[in-house]
Amino acid sequence: MVARLDAKEISGVVLAGGQGRRMGGVDKGLVPFDGKPLAAHAVACLKPHVASVMINANRHLDEYSALADRVVEDHQAGYHGPLMGIYSGLVASSTPWVVVVPCDSPALPADLVPRLVAGWRDGLDIVVAHDGERLHPVVALLSRHLHEDLAAVLEQGERKIDRWYDRHRWDRVDVSDCAAAFANLNTEEERRRLEACRQERDS
Repeated sequence: MVARLDAKEISGVVLAGGQGRRMGGVDKGLVPFDGKPLAAHAVACLKPHVASVMINANRHLDEYSALADRVVEDHQAGYHGPLMGIYSGLVASSTPWVVVVPCDSPALPADLVPRLVAGWRDGLDIVVAHDGERLHPVVALLSRHLHEDLAAVLEQGERKIDRWYDRHRWDRVDVSDCAAAFANLNTEEERRRLEACRQERDS
């Protein structure tokens, strides 16, 4: 019998702890998109499929607390990148598995979590979305027990997610049928373009 993960075993973490440098230093997760903050779209993608949703953030904590079940700051101050956000989410989780997503991909498919879970099999520590051309390392299902190893590599100065994944048993999930859904918004121009496309589609 093939093992399956249940929603009660999974927490969701939205990574919103960055500096938003390419958007002029704004707190990207709170940038409005289609009537809601960007982070709210990520929360909506996760919420039906997990036990609870956390947002990893380092500023505007009160605003983020209204969007999710809990807000988790980075364990180390100073903006150390998404790997630190992943670590902070793993440590804060009360479930054996965690799904992480970025705050700036508002078009993520509604069935993202089931897709990642379907790609998991016994023996894997990490499952990562792959759009047919490239890996999306901040869209992943991870075992919470990895936090001890991640603490050690962060202490050594590691900040590259891919290199850390390669220390563990991982596999990819094919999301090439909806590759455009994994685009992340790094500039105001990209935000306006995607918002206009969505409004045109929904009209």
